[in-house]
Amino acid sequence: MECRRQLDAACSSAVGHPLICAASVFLLLACYTLPGTAQPILTDENLLTQVEQLSAEERWQEIVRLAETAPTWSAELDYYYGIALARLGRWDEARSAFQAGSRARPGDKRFPLELAGIAFKQKHYTEAVANLRRALSLDPTDSYGNDFLGSVYFLEGNLEAALKYWNRIGKPQIEELRTEPKPRVDAVLLDRAFAFSPASTLRLQDLLTSKVRIRGLEIFPSYRIDLAARHDGKFDAVFRSQERNGWGASTLQGLIGLFRGLPYQTINPEFFNIGGSGVNVVSLVRWDSEKRRVLASVSGPLHRDPKRRYRVSADLRNENWDIRNSFSGSAPLLAALNLRREAAAAEITSFSTGRWNWSTGGEFSHRDFRSVLPGVALTPELVLNGYQLKHTAQFNYELWRIPERRFTIESGTSSQIGRIWSQPAHAFAKLQGSLLSHWYPLARGDDYETRWQLRAGRTFGDLPFDELFMFGMERDNDLWLRAHIGTRNGRKGSAPLGRNYFLSNWEMDKNAYDNGLFNLRLGPFLDTGKITPSASLGSKKWLWDVGVQANLRVLGVSVGVSYGKDLRSGNNAFYTTVGR
Repeated sequence: MECRRQLDAACSSAVGHPLICAASVFLLLACYTLPGTAQPILTDENLLTQVEQLSAEERWQEIVRLAETAPTWSAELDYYYGIALARLGRWDEARSAFQAGSRARPGDKRFPLELAGIAFKQKHYTEAVANLRRALSLDPTDSYGNDFLGSVYFLEGNLEAALKYWNRIGKPQIEELRTEPKPRVDAVLLDRAFAFSPASTLRLQDLLTSKVRIRGLEIFPSYRIDLAARHDGKFDAVFRSQERNGWGASTLQGLIGLFRGLPYQTINPEFFNIGGSGVNVVSLVRWDSEKRRVLASVSGPLHRDPKRRYRVSADLRNENWDIRNSFSGSAPLLAALNLRREAAAAEITSFSTGRWNWSTGGEFSHRDFRSVLPGVALTPELVLNGYQLKHTAQFNYELWRIPERRFTIESGTSSQIGRIWSQPAHAFAKLQGSLLSHWYPLARGDDYETRWQLRAGRTFGDLPFDELFMFGMERDNDLWLRAHIGTRNGRKGSAPLGRNYFLSNWEMDKNAYDNGLFNLRLGPFLDTGKITPSASLGSKKWLWDVGVQANLRVLGVSVGVSYGKDLRSGNNAFYTTVGR
């Protein structure tokens, strides 16, 4: 029986082998794909693993083929799919893939970075900038994004914006500082004007400080600081400028500068950069019988340092005033006088940084009023004769700068405190504040340059007549309402006068023509303001002026023509100016 049981077992095993083999074959066949049967579904993890492997091997076409057969999509697959399409030059499809991935995963900085790369390849720089700014909003410290965005701004010619982003990653490194052409100003003086040096990183704040100090030398009417790329990844800083030397670059330019005010019975003797020292002598001689004036000033860097500049000046005036309410039409005489004034002043200005600067100074003067016809406009306090001592101070501060938008807002405050030794003695104070916005709407160039300035002033105490604020176009005044002219029949007094004021000036200029020698700019303006009358002076209502202006620049001289319309009175005003 024992033997039988063993035989039975042996027999049972022999019979089970075919069943076991059949089951094994069936299972094996189920695990493999036979010809004509459907392929199994790969998991997302396996698919991405294969895609990453193919990406490392740069097998872009295979990535596209594999991704297009995937039954399900993810943001990660969109990313690799877009990368492959971009490498194959299929830009529109790659953009769609990255956009889909960005919608699925809006917090992933890789998608806007890749979209920026596609836009850059197609030279759509505005789109590239928008995507890069979005990527950096997700990760401001991203090295690649900051470098990329800085490079785009650099190619667009916006150096300030380029530096803003390059500085985040320690770029750009300056190897050498060159000047083209070489200026005549003392090399040591010019070198001190630059707040950066070779073998260092050019920071945005240093660039702005350098610009302020170079402008403060008052001998470079036009200049720019460019960067020239080197093969080693560094840059050379190149200072390109036009320089004022002597009385002009040529005899013709000197004569034009000297006699530019001849239509207004004025000459302007000027001499710049004496001996390469940055010292300038500027003067004005006007022999107009109604408003004679002699003005002379000498300015230069204090202790040969462009961080600070001194200025001493003398100003002599002999003016006839007829006080009226308008420069045209029926405007009866309200008062009249002759003003004689002699003044000497000294001032120091400090260009501390590119963001703020200050100045302080003093003025000693003497005035007397003759042939006074008080009428209804002049009070005894306004026509005080005698000596006067005045302290002046000013502080300017940059409130806001957006290099990417080429937009700035600057503020300024100034004060004047004076005392007049008259009978009896009087003291007064003048405070003024300003805001100036400056915008270049295009990525490069100065086309459509837009400015909007707000100014306000207030006075305290007893002011003499010549310390009042005045609105209107007049060559000795800077508070312009461009449909109000400050003179009538050659005499001052037809513009609004007062103790306190608010003034807004908006304008936009477009380049109409430029051939390198002649530059013509045209644009509209809008002025509005109110000045608080003193006695019967000025106007109690808001004044509104609109119009257009043109500016022609040739051989260093600027000729301006404006047409303005006073919306309150309906008066029209044409005015011309000539200056540097």
